[in-house]
Amino acid sequence: MTRVAAIDCGTNSIRLLVADCDPATGELVDLDRRMTIVRLGQGVDRTGRLAPEALERTFAACREYAAVIKEHGAERLRFVATSASRDAENRDDFVRGVLDILGVEPEVITGDQEAEFSFTGATKELTGSDHLARPYLVVDIGGGSTEFVVGDDQVRAARSVDVGCVRMTERHLVQDGAVSDPPSAAQITAMRADIEAALDLAEQTVPLREARTLVGLAGSVTTVSAIAQELPAYDSAAIHHSRISHERVREITEWLLRSTHAERAAVPSMHPGRVDVIGAGALVLLAIMERIGAEEVVVSEHDILDGIAWSVA
Repeated sequence: MTRVAAIDCGTNSIRLLVADCDPATGELVDLDRRMTIVRLGQGVDRTGRLAPEALERTFAACREYAAVIKEHGAERLRFVATSASRDAENRDDFVRGVLDILGVEPEVITGDQEAEFSFTGATKELTGSDHLARPYLVVDIGGGSTEFVVGDDQVRAARSVDVGCVRMTERHLVQDGAVSDPPSAAQITAMRADIEAALDLAEQTVPLREARTLVGLAGSVTTVSAIAQELPAYDSAAIHHSRISHERVREITEWLLRSTHAERAAVPSMHPGRVDVIGAGALVLLAIMERIGAEEVVVSEHDILDGIAWSVA
């Protein structure tokens, strides 16, 4: 077993996995898996720059993660940065800060690389599964972008498009500096049109409709699963490999988009950092399911973070 650490820094959250990996058997044993909402992508869609307060929140999480990595004695670390830091003019400030704290330079990967890591993390344990038809369509709904990957044991085609829960919220649901509570019908219609245009782009290179099993990743999808199961608290074990019907996703999305901030915040499984952006994330999932005619989505807690860990091992 090789002890590795993987960090995934996205638009909305930064996550750490310390794990023992055995590439020969395909076994990955979690030692520490944690997530912090840092909202690194705050305002990037509008300004093109990472905000100073967003950088400081991210660096604070990095300092916490450095202590955890040292405590577990991980032999190798890989730090992958995704959509927000890819888009920002001042991404060099981000790179220098991470290097100072963790001793490694963040790799600002392409959308295609992001998609490949997501596919590996989500499907490595599904390979050879008799009950799930292939090919898989893995969708990773992040804060700034969504990755689409079709494949069997390996990736056939992948595409990243710029729709994510934070980007869609900031672009369509913010009025006078605050998130609409709840959004208007016109705002939702404009957001849905933006998502559909992104799906058109994805379909130019990824055969979305050939998929036999839809696998959904990341916080928007896992939160929808927690709501569907009416969990009294967020429970990774209950969420991992749960299945949500199209009808249930539609019901939850419609409720999220007509609810107030207070109503969403009262959901016991809701992370406080997702309260304002979960409606947009759920709508992305619903639009994907309707586009490909999926009757259900299989939810995975294993995603890009696990794919990064495997790449290190």
